[in-house]
Amino acid sequence: MEMLHPCCAGLDVHKNTVVACVRLDRSRPATHEIRTFGTTTPQILSLVEWLQREQVTHVAMEATGVYWKPVWHLLEGHFDLTLANARHIKNVPGRKSDVRDAEWIADLLAHGLIRSSFVPPAPIQEMRDLTRTRKQLVRERGQHVLRLQKVLEDANLKLASVVTDIMGQSGRAMLEAIVSGVTEPERLASLAHPRVKAGRSELVEALTGRITEHHRFMLRLHLQQIDLLNAAVSTLEGRIEEALAPFRRVVEQLETIPGVSATVAAVIVAETGPDLKNFPSAGHLLSWAGLSPGQNQSSDKRGSTRTRPQKWLKTTLVQAAWAAVRKKDSYLKAQFLRIKSRRGAKKAILAVAASLLTAVYHMLQKDTEYQDLGPDYFQKRNTGRTAFHLVRRLERLGYSVQLKTAA
Repeated sequence: MEMLHPCCAGLDVHKNTVVACVRLDRSRPATHEIRTFGTTTPQILSLVEWLQREQVTHVAMEATGVYWKPVWHLLEGHFDLTLANARHIKNVPGRKSDVRDAEWIADLLAHGLIRSSFVPPAPIQEMRDLTRTRKQLVRERGQHVLRLQKVLEDANLKLASVVTDIMGQSGRAMLEAIVSGVTEPERLASLAHPRVKAGRSELVEALTGRITEHHRFMLRLHLQQIDLLNAAVSTLEGRIEEALAPFRRVVEQLETIPGVSATVAAVIVAETGPDLKNFPSAGHLLSWAGLSPGQNQSSDKRGSTRTRPQKWLKTTLVQAAWAAVRKKDSYLKAQFLRIKSRRGAKKAILAVAASLLTAVYHMLQKDTEYQDLGPDYFQKRNTGRTAFHLVRRLERLGYSVQLKTAA
């Protein structure tokens, strides 16, 4: 097998230790030297000095949680770095140790058998931290709202049945009144906004319950946590807006896509980068984002082709897809309905999410805005097939159909 990197190293990174294996192919057979370092900054700098003394040019490591990041940052600029997906470089079954893992990584790197993972530059990494933290805080806020609703149900207050959003203007006013000690259903119902669809008698009936001091304490606690999370999300959004300033043109382009808001555009930029230069094609980008079918085939047997999980970009694009398919007379809605009729809503919405990301790729590559193909795109693409199916449907209803081209 061809030797690509005669002086390279493999790192097995853990929380407190880094096992380093330097592989030198200056003589036959190749030699391996193993050393173990700590993960503190002075220890990692000692690792850098040792690798430089050994004239190492390329270094590879596994993406193990967040432990690889400080090691990567301190080695960056000194060596050609490769971040490997742990699933792609699994060793053969048998005896396993940190030393053998480091040797295996070094051997794979020497022969060019490691496919490097996408590591964005520092500004994009910082934006990733901001957008991902925002998503986690929004999710946590939603959990507190669910817990608050559970307390209301325990007190037999059916507020969620008569108000669309219990944290909206009317719901929040009623919750604040309950926490302050108001128990009369009529007074609580009077706090509803005139636009609330439920009638006065329906509100009074729903707000008649058994409220105890324990319920007030729990409601007050959850409301305080929700307010703190709202403040944290607002602070993060301001910081994200500042971080997006150099990429304002890209964000404005992405916002022309149906379903893509400023928040979704920020996530796309943070996860993929602003220029997509690390992805050779739209197919590579879809595969990386977990939006293309898997391949699992042996002989004439075909296994599961389900997409792989990806909790940051993929989930955001699926949410954007649900918003996009609500737009009337659009290509994305036509695509969703077309696939939904044959394969169900889940597969259809994944296909729409894949179309959104494909559009993102070509828009950023060509520096253009979104252009909708129209709701009749699929009919125009193959008029003969469409006519054939329509004729068959009419024949099943008992009609005799003769097609004639219009003048």
